[in-house]
Amino acid sequence: MNLIHKLSKAIKIFILRDKFLLSARQWFKDKGDDTLRLNYNLTEESIVFDVGGYKGGFTEKIYTRYKSNIYIFEPVNNFYNQVDSKFSNFLKIHTYNFGLSNKNQELEIALSEDASSIHIKSGKTEKIKLCSIIEFLDQNNIQNINLIKINIEGGEFDLLPALIDSEIINSIDNLQIQFHTFIENAEKKREEIRKKLSKTHELTYDYYFIWENWKLKK
Repeated sequence: MNLIHKLSKAIKIFILRDKFLLSARQWFKDKGDDTLRLNYNLTEESIVFDVGGYKGGFTEKIYTRYKSNIYIFEPVNNFYNQVDSKFSNFLKIHTYNFGLSNKNQELEIALSEDASSIHIKSGKTEKIKLCSIIEFLDQNNIQNINLIKINIEGGEFDLLPALIDSEIINSIDNLQIQFHTFIENAEKKREEIRKKLSKTHELTYDYYFIWENWKLKK
């Protein structure tokens, strides 16, 4: 990081009080990746969805701690091959070479490591498959999800309304969500989704456009 970039970031944090940078700073200070993202009331019988599996880091940590049944969804071939190979000997970890969304479709995705997105039109791309989460749950007879982690680079704005409108949301104990700012009207869309989520779930932690978790109300 060069000096100009450091100064620019410092100005945004300490003078302009940029909400995203302040939130990111607090998240790392709180060591959220090693605490909040992993601390759940899960057991060996729990069902966990890792939507946007990338290279399997989250799945590995959750499985190591809880030995839960994990369904990992990764549409990018290179990343899918890595997680499929990594977990090939784990009977309770199921890997799928497609993403989850509001409907079945094939799209082009811009490849950029963990920032690969269907909402970015630049650089190298590949065709990926997205499947309806409603159909997937029905076909696999899954009645309840104890934890769903959603980090799909803008796709959350399609997936979450599908869960809410279908009322499947009532069968999900915890939603760990990363919203993304590069989507048009992202803040407004996020607030609309959060307002609907608040009817069934309560917010347990909230770091602005970093990570947040919603727990089913009792």
